[in-house]
Amino acid sequence: MKILCIIADTDPKSGGPVEGWRLNAEILTGMGHVVEFATLDDPNAPHVAAFPFPVHACGPGLGRYGYTSRLRHWIVDHANGFDVAVVNGLWNHSSIGGWQGLREAKLPYVVFTHGMMDPWFKQAYPFKHLLKQAFWLAWQGKALRDASRVLFTCEEERRLAHGEFWGFRYREHVVAYGTDGPTDDEASHIAAFDTAVPDLRDKRFLLFLSRIHPKKGCDLLVEAFAEIANEQPDLDLVIAGPDQAGLRAGLESRAEKAGIAARIHWPGMLLGDAKWGAFRRAEAFVLPSHQENFGIVVAEAMACGTPVIITDKVNIWREVETSGGGIVRSDTLDGVREALRLWIALSGPEKDLMRKSAREGFERYFHVDAAAQDLASILQVVSNEAQSARRSK
Repeated sequence: MKILCIIADTDPKSGGPVEGWRLNAEILTGMGHVVEFATLDDPNAPHVAAFPFPVHACGPGLGRYGYTSRLRHWIVDHANGFDVAVVNGLWNHSSIGGWQGLREAKLPYVVFTHGMMDPWFKQAYPFKHLLKQAFWLAWQGKALRDASRVLFTCEEERRLAHGEFWGFRYREHVVAYGTDGPTDDEASHIAAFDTAVPDLRDKRFLLFLSRIHPKKGCDLLVEAFAEIANEQPDLDLVIAGPDQAGLRAGLESRAEKAGIAARIHWPGMLLGDAKWGAFRRAEAFVLPSHQENFGIVVAEAMACGTPVIITDKVNIWREVETSGGGIVRSDTLDGVREALRLWIALSGPEKDLMRKSAREGFERYFHVDAAAQDLASILQVVSNEAQSARRSK
């Protein structure tokens, strides 16, 4: 098959969907398929040239929504070169412009919602949810209605999305989702991390590695760490990731007032060997999110045999709990504090067992090979259905 992936951008700073699709494309290519990307990127953006697959950059678009007519026109002009398309995400013009072009070109497609129908957003931003409902009735719901399938990355995501928006029905399908583990070059990974964060050489630390965003619960993590810090005077905390929402200054102020500022490290976004070194060196990975569709960083940590401490708002929490590779509690200060205390109370052998279970859980639930094969299967079904429908006319 020749697969067109439509996504807002290919910038690694955008989070898990871009990384997930880079890995999917690698596996799908190895299976004999061809994958190309249509995006709202500026064609001159450095990350476009660095991306390892063909990117048809139709941007830049206008504002955060990213409107540009170029995306629809490009899809209409080139759709006959593809068998099926995958639209990633909602509430931006890659989704709506993608739908408009695909509908006009009659190219079958599926939609990955990537957690963007989670009820947390309605609770956190009720007025914005009303605007989204209007947008759903005008455009977004039609894009899902016309899709051959709407894909969810786990049963929890599908369940939570049900009934969040009214006005259009769509065909649901749950597919596996996953990531790849690190290479075996552990020494190089650790050396890269030690170079990036030299103050932590040979120190114990907990790791947060994700966007610094309100939904990620960084404030809970800083406060909970402050409360257990005296119990573990040799334990530090790393908060690594891009500060897209401007939250870092406020978090640093909280840490300063709590007297733990010197024990929290802010290396920014870690990529490549430094990222894998962070996972390998960390005692445990912490993601106290209020909403997390999949949490690809959770799977990456488990791939390194690093136990994970997460909330029950990370949609793969059931798989993590079943694997024994982590600790799951609520997305409250009490919940995060309790999870940290449970971790530090474990004995050495108990932590070693959790590390082993984390790696085994990754292999069982989150490896990208199985996810790419599952995705290829449903895309083949969608392509075959479209061909059968054309022949019957």
